[in-house]
Amino acid sequence: MSEKKNNTAIGLSLLMVVIFWGGNNAGTKWLLGSWPPVFTGSMRFVFAGFILLGVLRFTNWLGQFEKLTPELRKQLWLRGGLSLAFYTITFNWALKLTSASHVALYLGASPVWALLAEERPRRTWASVRRYSAALLAVAGVLVLFWPALKTGKQTNLLGELCASVASVFWAFYSRQSRWLSARVNGLEVAANSMWMSGVILIPLGLVEVYFHGLPVTPKHIGIMTFCIIFGGVIPYAFWNNALRHWQASKVLLFNNLIPVTTCIWVHFTLGEQISPTFYLAMLLIIFGVVLGQIDLAKVFRVPENF
Repeated sequence: MSEKKNNTAIGLSLLMVVIFWGGNNAGTKWLLGSWPPVFTGSMRFVFAGFILLGVLRFTNWLGQFEKLTPELRKQLWLRGGLSLAFYTITFNWALKLTSASHVALYLGASPVWALLAEERPRRTWASVRRYSAALLAVAGVLVLFWPALKTGKQTNLLGELCASVASVFWAFYSRQSRWLSARVNGLEVAANSMWMSGVILIPLGLVEVYFHGLPVTPKHIGIMTFCIIFGGVIPYAFWNNALRHWQASKVLLFNNLIPVTTCIWVHFTLGEQISPTFYLAMLLIIFGVVLGQIDLAKVFRVPENF
Protein backbone atom coordinates (compact mmCIF):
# COMPACT_ATOMS: atom_id res chain seq x y z
CA MET A 1 0.00 0.00 0.00
CA SER A 2 1.35 3.48 -0.93
CA GLU A 3 2.11 5.99 1.82
CA LYS A 4 -0.81 8.20 0.67
CA LYS A 5 -3.29 5.31 0.75
CA ASN A 6 -1.89 4.17 4.09
CA ASN A 7 -2.35 7.65 5.58
CA THR A 8 -5.91 7.79 4.23
CA ALA A 9 -6.70 4.42 5.80
CA ILE A 10 -5.24 5.54 9.13
CA GLY A 11 -7.25 8.76 9.01
CA LEU A 12 -10.51 6.92 8.28
CA SER A 13 -9.82 4.43 11.07
CA LEU A 14 -9.30 7.32 13.51
CA LEU A 15 -12.62 8.86 12.43
CA MET A 16 -14.29 5.58 13.36
CA VAL A 17 -12.45 5.70 16.67
CA VAL A 18 -13.88 9.09 17.64
CA ILE A 19 -17.40 7.95 16.75
CA PHE A 20 -17.03 4.79 18.85
CA TRP A 21 -15.47 6.67 21.76
CA GLY A 22 -18.30 9.19 21.71
CA GLY A 23 -20.71 6.27 22.14
CA ASN A 24 -18.48 4.73 24.79
CA ASN A 25 -18.48 7.99 26.77
CA ALA A 26 -22.27 8.04 26.73
CA GLY A 27 -22.50 4.37 27.69
CA THR A 28 -19.94 4.70 30.48
CA LYS A 29 -21.70 7.81 31.79
CA TRP A 30 -24.93 5.81 32.08
CA LEU A 31 -23.18 2.89 33.79
CA LEU A 32 -21.54 5.20 36.33
CA GLY A 33 -24.97 6.25 37.48
CA SER A 34 -25.14 2.97 39.42
CA TRP A 35 -21.73 1.28 39.05
CA PRO A 36 -18.50 2.33 40.82
CA PRO A 37 -16.02 4.08 38.48
CA VAL A 38 -12.81 2.11 39.02
CA PHE A 39 -14.58 -1.26 38.85
CA THR A 40 -16.34 -0.22 35.63
CA GLY A 41 -13.05 0.78 33.99
CA SER A 42 -11.29 -2.33 35.26
CA MET A 43 -13.87 -4.78 33.86
CA ARG A 44 -14.04 -2.97 30.53
CA PHE A 45 -10.30 -3.20 29.98
CA VAL A 46 -9.82 -6.74 31.31
CA PHE A 47 -12.40 -8.15 28.90
CA ALA A 48 -11.43 -5.91 25.98
CA GLY A 49 -7.74 -6.65 26.41
CA PHE A 50 -8.14 -10.42 26.56
CA ILE A 51 -10.56 -10.44 23.60
CA LEU A 52 -8.14 -8.47 21.44
CA LEU A 53 -5.19 -10.56 22.61
CA GLY A 54 -7.09 -13.76 21.82
CA VAL A 55 -7.87 -12.57 18.29
CA LEU A 56 -4.19 -11.76 17.77
CA ARG A 57 -3.00 -15.03 19.28
CA PHE A 58 -5.30 -17.48 17.52
CA THR A 59 -6.11 -15.79 14.18
CA ASN A 60 -4.34 -13.80 11.47
CA TRP A 61 -7.16 -11.27 11.14
CA LEU A 62 -5.16 -8.40 12.64
CA GLY A 63 -1.64 -9.41 11.64
CA GLN A 64 1.16 -11.56 12.98
CA PHE A 65 1.35 -12.31 16.68
CA GLU A 66 4.75 -11.56 18.25
CA LYS A 67 6.10 -13.31 21.32
CA LEU A 68 7.10 -10.85 24.02
CA THR A 69 10.50 -10.84 25.69
CA PRO A 70 10.60 -10.51 29.49
CA GLU A 71 11.93 -6.95 29.16
CA LEU A 72 9.14 -5.93 26.77
CA ARG A 73 6.54 -7.49 29.05
CA LYS A 74 7.95 -5.48 31.95
CA GLN A 75 7.82 -2.28 29.89
CA LEU A 76 4.21 -3.04 28.92
CA TRP A 77 3.26 -3.27 32.59
CA LEU A 78 5.06 -0.04 33.49
CA ARG A 79 4.52 2.12 30.39
CA GLY A 80 1.26 0.70 29.05
CA GLY A 81 -0.74 -0.85 31.87
CA LEU A 82 0.17 1.54 34.66
CA SER A 83 -0.25 4.74 32.63
CA LEU A 84 -3.61 3.53 31.27
CA ALA A 85 -4.72 2.65 34.81
CA PHE A 86 -4.04 6.19 36.03
CA TYR A 87 -5.93 7.58 33.05
CA THR A 88 -8.88 5.25 33.68
CA ILE A 89 -9.25 6.32 37.32
CA THR A 90 -9.30 10.04 36.55
CA PHE A 91 -11.41 9.67 33.39
CA ASN A 92 -14.16 7.56 34.99
CA TRP A 93 -14.34 9.74 38.09
CA ALA A 94 -14.60 12.78 35.84
CA LEU A 95 -17.47 11.16 33.92
CA LYS A 96 -19.22 10.37 37.19
CA LEU A 97 -18.87 13.88 38.62
CA THR A 98 -19.37 16.16 35.61
CA SER A 99 -20.90 16.16 32.14
CA ALA A 100 -19.62 13.78 29.46
CA SER A 101 -19.26 16.62 26.96
CA HIS A 102 -16.96 18.51 29.33
CA VAL A 103 -14.79 15.44 29.93
CA ALA A 104 -14.46 14.84 26.19
CA LEU A 105 -13.52 18.48 25.63
CA TYR A 106 -10.76 18.33 28.23
CA LEU A 107 -9.33 15.36 26.34
CA GLY A 108 -9.34 17.59 23.26
CA ALA A 109 -6.48 19.54 24.85
CA SER A 110 -4.24 16.47 25.07
CA PRO A 111 -2.48 17.10 21.70
CA VAL A 112 -1.05 20.29 23.20
CA TRP A 113 0.36 18.45 26.21
CA ALA A 114 1.90 15.91 23.82
CA LEU A 115 3.47 18.70 21.75
CA LEU A 116 4.98 20.29 24.82
CA ALA A 117 6.41 16.96 25.90
CA GLU A 118 8.02 16.44 22.50
CA GLU A 119 10.07 19.64 22.62
CA ARG A 120 11.43 22.05 25.25
CA PRO A 121 11.25 25.85 24.78
CA ARG A 122 13.66 27.22 22.17
CA ARG A 123 14.22 30.46 20.26
CA THR A 124 12.34 29.21 17.21
CA TRP A 125 8.95 29.86 15.65
CA ALA A 126 8.08 26.21 16.27
CA SER A 127 8.58 26.74 19.99
CA VAL A 128 6.52 29.96 19.89
CA ARG A 129 3.57 28.25 18.24
CA ARG A 130 3.72 25.30 20.63
CA TYR A 131 3.58 27.49 23.72
CA SER A 132 0.99 29.82 22.18
CA ALA A 133 -1.09 26.73 21.50
CA ALA A 134 -0.67 25.67 25.11
CA LEU A 135 -1.90 29.06 26.33
CA LEU A 136 -5.01 28.80 24.15
CA ALA A 137 -5.70 25.28 25.42
CA VAL A 138 -5.24 26.40 29.02
CA ALA A 139 -7.62 29.30 28.35
CA GLY A 140 -10.20 26.79 27.08
CA VAL A 141 -9.75 24.68 30.21
CA LEU A 142 -10.22 27.77 32.41
CA VAL A 143 -13.43 28.63 30.54
CA LEU A 144 -14.77 25.19 31.44
CA PHE A 145 -13.57 25.56 35.03
CA TRP A 146 -15.07 29.03 35.52
CA PRO A 147 -18.71 28.10 36.29
CA ALA A 148 -17.56 25.62 38.95
CA LEU A 149 -15.18 28.19 40.46
CA LYS A 150 -17.85 30.90 40.38
CA THR A 151 -20.61 28.84 42.02
CA GLY A 152 -18.29 26.94 44.36
CA LYS A 153 -19.89 23.59 43.63
CA GLN A 154 -17.33 21.19 45.09
CA THR A 155 -18.47 18.06 43.24
CA ASN A 156 -18.54 19.78 39.85
CA LEU A 157 -15.13 21.39 40.48
CA LEU A 158 -13.66 18.01 41.42
CA GLY A 159 -15.07 16.50 38.24
CA GLU A 160 -13.56 19.28 36.12
CA LEU A 161 -10.21 18.76 37.86
CA CYS A 162 -10.31 15.00 37.26
CA ALA A 163 -11.09 15.62 33.58
CA SER A 164 -8.14 17.99 33.17
CA VAL A 165 -5.77 15.50 34.83
CA ALA A 166 -7.18 12.71 32.63
CA SER A 167 -6.28 14.81 29.59
CA VAL A 168 -2.63 14.89 30.69
CA PHE A 169 -2.62 11.16 31.46
CA TRP A 170 -4.09 10.41 28.01
CA ALA A 171 -1.29 12.34 26.32
CA PHE A 172 1.22 10.50 28.49
CA TYR A 173 -0.29 7.09 27.69
CA SER A 174 -0.27 7.87 23.96
CA ARG A 175 3.42 8.77 24.09
CA GLN A 176 4.19 5.56 25.97
CA SER A 177 2.19 3.58 23.42
CA ARG A 178 4.17 5.14 20.59
CA TRP A 179 7.43 4.13 22.31
CA LEU A 180 6.16 0.57 22.79
CA SER A 181 4.70 0.32 19.26
CA ALA A 182 8.18 0.92 17.83
CA ARG A 183 9.26 -2.34 19.49
CA VAL A 184 6.23 -4.62 19.22
CA ASN A 185 3.01 -4.87 17.19
CA GLY A 186 0.85 -1.85 18.04
CA LEU A 187 -2.22 -4.06 18.47
CA GLU A 188 -0.39 -6.17 21.03
CA VAL A 189 0.49 -2.97 22.84
CA ALA A 190 -3.21 -2.06 22.97
CA ALA A 191 -4.32 -5.53 24.07
CA ASN A 192 -1.70 -5.96 26.78
CA SER A 193 -2.01 -2.39 28.05
CA MET A 194 -5.77 -2.86 28.48
CA TRP A 195 -5.80 -6.14 30.35
CA MET A 196 -2.76 -5.14 32.43
CA SER A 197 -4.39 -1.87 33.46
CA GLY A 198 -7.60 -3.74 34.27
CA VAL A 199 -5.73 -6.21 36.48
CA ILE A 200 -3.95 -3.36 38.27
CA LEU A 201 -7.32 -1.77 39.05
CA ILE A 202 -9.19 -4.93 40.12
CA PRO A 203 -8.32 -4.73 43.86
CA LEU A 204 -9.52 -1.12 44.14
CA GLY A 205 -12.57 -1.95 42.02
CA LEU A 206 -13.55 -4.82 44.31
CA VAL A 207 -13.25 -2.52 47.33
CA GLU A 208 -15.69 -0.15 45.60
CA VAL A 209 -18.14 -3.00 44.96
CA TYR A 210 -17.91 -4.16 48.57
CA PHE A 211 -18.88 -0.73 49.92
CA HIS A 212 -21.29 0.47 47.21
CA GLY A 213 -22.76 -2.70 45.68
CA LEU A 214 -23.26 -3.60 42.01
CA PRO A 215 -26.74 -3.75 40.45
CA VAL A 216 -26.77 -6.04 37.40
CA THR A 217 -29.54 -6.00 34.79
CA PRO A 218 -29.66 -6.99 31.09
CA LYS A 219 -29.32 -3.28 30.24
CA HIS A 220 -26.14 -3.01 32.32
CA ILE A 221 -24.67 -6.08 30.61
CA GLY A 222 -25.66 -4.84 27.14
CA ILE A 223 -24.14 -1.39 27.57
CA MET A 224 -20.98 -2.81 29.14
CA THR A 225 -20.64 -5.19 26.17
CA PHE A 226 -20.95 -2.22 23.81
CA CYS A 227 -18.26 -0.35 25.76
CA ILE A 228 -15.95 -3.39 25.72
CA ILE A 229 -16.22 -4.03 21.96
CA PHE A 230 -16.82 -0.56 20.50
CA GLY A 231 -15.16 1.44 23.26
CA GLY A 232 -12.24 -0.92 23.83
CA VAL A 233 -11.34 -3.67 21.36
CA ILE A 234 -11.93 -1.91 18.03
CA PRO A 235 -10.92 1.71 18.78
CA TYR A 236 -7.80 0.85 20.79
CA ALA A 237 -6.64 -1.45 18.00
CA PHE A 238 -7.03 1.38 15.48
CA TRP A 239 -5.54 3.98 17.85
CA ASN A 240 -2.36 2.04 18.59
CA ASN A 241 -1.93 1.11 14.94
CA ALA A 242 -2.02 4.84 14.10
CA LEU A 243 0.53 5.61 16.81
CA ARG A 244 2.87 3.12 15.15
CA HIS A 245 2.93 5.26 11.98
CA TRP A 246 2.20 8.82 13.12
CA GLN A 247 3.54 11.07 15.90
CA ALA A 248 1.48 11.09 19.09
CA SER A 249 0.60 14.78 18.66
CA LYS A 250 -0.74 14.13 15.13
CA VAL A 251 -2.86 11.16 16.23
CA LEU A 252 -4.15 13.12 19.21
CA LEU A 253 -5.53 15.79 16.84
CA PHE A 254 -8.48 13.46 16.26
CA ASN A 255 -9.33 13.93 19.94
CA ASN A 256 -10.85 17.26 18.90
CA LEU A 257 -13.72 15.41 17.24
CA ILE A 258 -14.53 13.36 20.36
CA PRO A 259 -16.36 16.26 22.11
CA VAL A 260 -18.59 16.60 19.03
CA THR A 261 -19.41 12.89 18.81
CA THR A 262 -19.85 12.72 22.58
CA CYS A 263 -22.28 15.65 22.55
CA ILE A 264 -24.35 13.98 19.85
CA TRP A 265 -24.41 10.63 21.67
CA VAL A 266 -25.24 11.99 25.16
CA HIS A 267 -27.85 14.41 23.81
CA PHE A 268 -29.82 11.73 21.98
CA THR A 269 -29.28 8.88 24.44
CA LEU A 270 -29.10 10.58 27.85
CA GLY A 271 -30.74 13.95 27.18
CA GLU A 272 -27.67 15.78 28.51
CA GLN A 273 -27.72 19.55 27.99
CA ILE A 274 -24.66 21.42 26.74
CA SER A 275 -23.32 24.16 29.04
CA PRO A 276 -23.08 27.75 27.71
CA THR A 277 -19.27 27.75 28.16
CA PHE A 278 -18.77 24.56 26.14
CA TYR A 279 -18.67 26.15 22.68
CA LEU A 280 -16.23 28.94 23.60
CA ALA A 281 -13.96 26.46 25.33
CA MET A 282 -14.12 24.14 22.32
CA LEU A 283 -13.09 26.96 19.96
CA LEU A 284 -10.13 27.94 22.16
CA ILE A 285 -8.89 24.39 22.50
CA ILE A 286 -9.32 23.60 18.79
CA PHE A 287 -7.52 26.81 17.79
CA GLY A 288 -4.75 25.90 20.21
CA VAL A 289 -4.33 22.43 18.77
CA VAL A 290 -4.43 23.66 15.15
CA LEU A 291 -1.90 26.39 15.93
CA GLY A 292 0.34 23.78 17.47
CA GLN A 293 0.47 21.95 14.13
CA ILE A 294 1.02 24.94 11.81
CA ASP A 295 4.55 25.68 10.62
CA LEU A 296 4.63 29.48 11.09
CA ALA A 297 8.06 29.84 9.49
CA LYS A 298 6.78 28.37 6.23
CA VAL A 299 3.49 30.25 6.31
CA PHE A 300 5.17 33.66 6.74
CA ARG A 301 8.34 32.68 4.85
CA VAL A 302 10.72 33.72 7.60
CA PRO A 303 13.78 31.98 9.09
CA GLU A 304 12.91 29.28 11.63
CA ASN A 305 15.28 30.73 14.24
CA PHE A 306 15.09 34.32 15.53
